Amino acid sequence: MSTTADSRTALRICPLCEATCGLTLTIEGTRVTSARGDRDDVFSQGFICPKGASFGAADGDPDRLRTPLVRKDGELREATWAEAFDAVAAGLRPVVERYGPHAVGAVLGNPNVHTMAGALYPTVLLAGLGTRSLFTASTLDQMPKHVSSGLLYGDANAIPVPDLDRTDHLLLIGANPLESNGSLCTAPDFPGKLKALKARGGTLTVIDPRRTRTAKLADRHVAIRPGTDALLLAAMAYVLFEEQLTDLGELAELVQGTDELREAVKDFTPEAAAEACDVDADTIRALARELAAAPTAAVYGRIGSCTVPHGTLASWLVDILNILTGNLDRPGGALFPQAATDRTPRPAGPGHGFALGRWHSRVSRHPEAKGELPMAALAEEIDTATAEGEPIRALVVIAANPVLSAPDGDRLDKALGSLDFMVSVDPYLNETSRHAHVVLPPPPPSQSPHHDFAFNTLAVRNQVRYTRAAVPLEPGRMAETEILARLVLAATGMHGADPSAVDDLVISQTLGKAVKEPHSPAHGRAPGELAAQLTGETGPERRLDMMLRLGPYGDGFGVRPEGLTLEKLLDQPHGIDLGPLQSRLPQPLKTRSGLVELLPQPLADDLPRLRDALRRRPEGLVLVGRRHLRSNNSWMHNIPALTGGTNRCTLHIHPDDADRLGVTDGAPVRVKGAGGEVVAPAEITDAVRRGVVSLPHGWGHDRPGTRTTHAAVDPGVNVNQLLDGSLLDPLSGTAVLNGVPIDIAPTGTTL
Repeated sequence: MSTTADSRTALRICPLCEATCGLTLTIEGTRVTSARGDRDDVFSQGFICPKGASFGAADGDPDRLRTPLVRKDGELREATWAEAFDAVAAGLRPVVERYGPHAVGAVLGNPNVHTMAGALYPTVLLAGLGTRSLFTASTLDQMPKHVSSGLLYGDANAIPVPDLDRTDHLLLIGANPLESNGSLCTAPDFPGKLKALKARGGTLTVIDPRRTRTAKLADRHVAIRPGTDALLLAAMAYVLFEEQLTDLGELAELVQGTDELREAVKDFTPEAAAEACDVDADTIRALARELAAAPTAAVYGRIGSCTVPHGTLASWLVDILNILTGNLDRPGGALFPQAATDRTPRPAGPGHGFALGRWHSRVSRHPEAKGELPMAALAEEIDTATAEGEPIRALVVIAANPVLSAPDGDRLDKALGSLDFMVSVDPYLNETSRHAHVVLPPPPPSQSPHHDFAFNTLAVRNQVRYTRAAVPLEPGRMAETEILARLVLAATGMHGADPSAVDDLVISQTLGKAVKEPHSPAHGRAPGELAAQLTGETGPERRLDMMLRLGPYGDGFGVRPEGLTLEKLLDQPHGIDLGPLQSRLPQPLKTRSGLVELLPQPLADDLPRLRDALRRRPEGLVLVGRRHLRSNNSWMHNIPALTGGTNRCTLHIHPDDADRLGVTDGAPVRVKGAGGEVVAPAEITDAVRRGVVSLPHGWGHDRPGTRTTHAAVDPGVNVNQLLDGSLLDPLSGTAVLNGVPIDIAPTGTTL
């Protein structure tokens, strides 16, 4: 940090997307006036994108709530923090006591993984409530990858990432990292890493129905029909077996089910898949041969291949191709990161495995996945009575806006209005939080510390960084960590207790378990003695110190003096580089066999549904989503610097389709799906293939009662209103958001 007479600078890790770039903020008084990349950051090395450059505008948005709101006489009014938490306790506890814990639902949004508070406290809240009514953004995004990883490796969070810096061949399917900055693959300057791959003679292949910015960079772009990703990947696996191109290498002794897998994909010939995918058989064979021939290679799939009818099978097949070519768990392939706050690595060996469907939703009987129910089922769990338990009567919403992010927002909008009680932790009064009885606003990011617990488990290089708050809390503000700690207390019958009790409880429980684990450096020691060694100015910092000490690089509470502690991390404000990703198998495996299980029964049982898809060729147009570099879901459209230009809510349509349907560029077009109808301006472009139209997600800021001034000026339309929520990937409960049949017509024309 440096200081001049008029301003000072401070370091901050950017929380605005998954790339987690280091920033240098310029601060005047308490206001962030500019942000640039931190050239000395061990991970991002000065890279910054438009979102990071707009950190100050996002941080200082005048529409951010500054005090709690409590509903009185039907209106949300400013209140004190004490009044707000009194209202939370009075609203939640009677519901739990009268109807049981499952009558209280919890909704966790995407921004939770971008804050320390969101990583540390929701799990404590859920455990304290004892509710099974959990809904998160995962079932609108990456849950298929969690499920496939759980079934393959026994751990839903064991997700291999492409070794971008060393691979010779990268195949991307359903991913557009030049716009997203990467997802389930934490990589600052993803564009630069792709350009470096090509500069060293490597090959980039992109499979996407749109000619995205990433596809334009590719050596080969395959414009697949949306929703058929799993068919193409299965056909590639078929080719590897048929042409004897499989080479598991050192993985051979660590996998089971190779013969069963060969039998399972025998029907997915390139010729059989070609018509459904709209990719010719020769191209499919070439993709498989190129993958097998590369010295090192990695296949990486993201949201475009997750939010489709066979999302879990597609996610599974991504890893299957890496395994069959010997590229899983080797440098240049796909490797398992090792974060500094990971639990103490256990010895390799059989584990408890991963189970699906341990309970089901009340109305449509959707199976849980990773402890979650489908977000698409939230509305019916509130508004539909059944003989199977109570509907959700109260809701805790933390950093989520499902009215825009989930299918059929109109129905959910009405359902939220019928709740007995709702509390929302959100900096904005948005389309969802406007229904709350209590709104608890966290401070802007400059006033919060930051460590990436989740994203470091997905990083393309092992490293650890922590930044304290760049700006002191303003008077009247409450730290997000304290907000969530007090929410835990209010929701669990401990209202009024000191919020530090939550952190003390977690520390006590964690150390109590650690001293009983033979592989832990804390084994056999006294928990209280260990707790006394923890440093940090706050409870969250003490918890971070504990996790670092117990983690794979930690000092083990003095056992490894050279190891990590919070104090050592604070001494390195630009972070500590822990080196490139390393081969880690079999240690991460937690399957019952202790091996990579190539064909778990739930996946085998879902393959007949994929075989049926070989015979289907949808008629008419299908819809895919779209994102922009200057946006992230629904929470950045209120920042003027991040809207306008190409970041607009328009319907992309191919010139041939536009000509056939009488659509003209810029004219309003009616788009109709199973869940409703929207009107958006047409943008005619050959960047989208024939038969496909594209609308971006996160728009639709036109509902009354919100306080997002800039977003309301150009609200766009809610693409998810075209969906009725009935289309789900059955294994993961993830909503089908891509490849959805729709009809379009110029306004004034009957659909």
